[in-house]
Amino acid sequence: MKTPTTAGGWRRHLHTLGVKLFLAIAGANIVLVVAAYQIYSASFDRGLVEYLNKADEARLTPLIQRLADGYREHGDWTWLSEDRQRWQGMLREVLGNSRFLRQGGGEARPPEPGRAEPPPALTIDPRMLLLDAGGGLLIGPPEKLEHAQRKPVEIGGRVVGYLAYVPRLAMLESLEQLFQEQQARRFLAIAIGMLAAVLINAALIAHWLSRRLGALRHGANRLTAGDYGTRIAVVGHDEFAELATDFNNLARALESARQSRQQWIADIAHELRTPLTTLRAEVEALEDGIRPLTQAGVASLAQEIGRLTRLVDDLHLLSLADLGALSYRFARLDLDRLVGDCLDASRQTLAEHALTVDLHLSAKTAVRGDAIRLRQVLDNLLQNTLRYTDAPGRLRIELDCDGERACLHWEDSAPGVADAHLASLTERLYRVDESRARASGGAGLGLAIAKAIVDAHGGRLSASHSQLGGLAWRIELPLATEDAA
Repeated sequence: MKTPTTAGGWRRHLHTLGVKLFLAIAGANIVLVVAAYQIYSASFDRGLVEYLNKADEARLTPLIQRLADGYREHGDWTWLSEDRQRWQGMLREVLGNSRFLRQGGGEARPPEPGRAEPPPALTIDPRMLLLDAGGGLLIGPPEKLEHAQRKPVEIGGRVVGYLAYVPRLAMLESLEQLFQEQQARRFLAIAIGMLAAVLINAALIAHWLSRRLGALRHGANRLTAGDYGTRIAVVGHDEFAELATDFNNLARALESARQSRQQWIADIAHELRTPLTTLRAEVEALEDGIRPLTQAGVASLAQEIGRLTRLVDDLHLLSLADLGALSYRFARLDLDRLVGDCLDASRQTLAEHALTVDLHLSAKTAVRGDAIRLRQVLDNLLQNTLRYTDAPGRLRIELDCDGERACLHWEDSAPGVADAHLASLTERLYRVDESRARASGGAGLGLAIAKAIVDAHGGRLSASHSQLGGLAWRIELPLATEDAA
């Protein structure tokens, strides 16, 4: 008797995909084989009976002619009804010899010793009856008269009698029944062979599918364990190959995410370490008396603290954006007025950096958004331009409508960036290793924050090359509807 553990293991094994596939495929094919066997057998039986009945009718035609000739010669049926030997001789002569012909009403005679038995012929004579013109039975068993079919014997258009015979309905006689049984055995052997082939085919298909799914399961377990370098071999071009390709893409994405997370942590540590190191050095200098406690020293400390505070605030803002917890107060606002207010507030800063502004704003650019958040986007773009544009520089801002979206074009002058860096400018802590990544640059979070805010408004922020030689930004925001609050 099996232990509960063993029984439970067998039950779990029966619920595996390989066993289920085997049972499903084998069961469906077995049903088809059995149905085909039954249909073919029934069709063969009916077809054979119909064929033999038609053959019987064709063989009766010369017999009817012989009967008509005999009646014309003798004038009545006494020449047959009183001479059964002649009746059987006529049947033997017209229909053919048969070992099943009865001689003198007795049993069929066995073949003579030493003499080869002739091949058996299809027999219909035990089912033959002869009737007179009124339908009276002259020759044949009375019990078969009810089921017999009649063929008229005519002379000069006058019916002088009937040749009746019992058709083959369900049971075949003599050789026909033997042939049917032989064919049934052959069909059964074929069906058994097909069932064996079905079982083998089902087992092979189930094993093949289970093996490919097993590779996916093994790969998923490796990913769960943290091995993001796992890859699955892509074989063929079917759905399993597509699934393996998607799995490999997922593994690459997870591996890239882990590397990005590690790089993210390292970059944050570096960004935090720089102001903290500066603060520590200045504080230690003050403690050791190397630097006197002056207003300039306090301002330097306040500058580093402010830089550290902005970095922490930006990180907190990005974390809220990732969690979807960044609050927004949407309302209908004029984007052209928001851009103008931002530039008016930074007029002095623009003059200090010798930055000339070309402004072209459309008056019908009302959007539904958060004025404070969108102002933060504009401020981040402006800070990026001020940090990285050579003086004297130019800034061109155009605002227009494109269908149902407001489009803000923000372009500055040289220096620019290479094509390889355009798609990565809005990534967190991303720095370009060219002229736009100077020591005066920020932590690399401003553009990432701007993109998060634009995305939250249902818009799009993209970078390209500016015709002025620098960087061009395109901000697309949905226009506000008439009933927008």
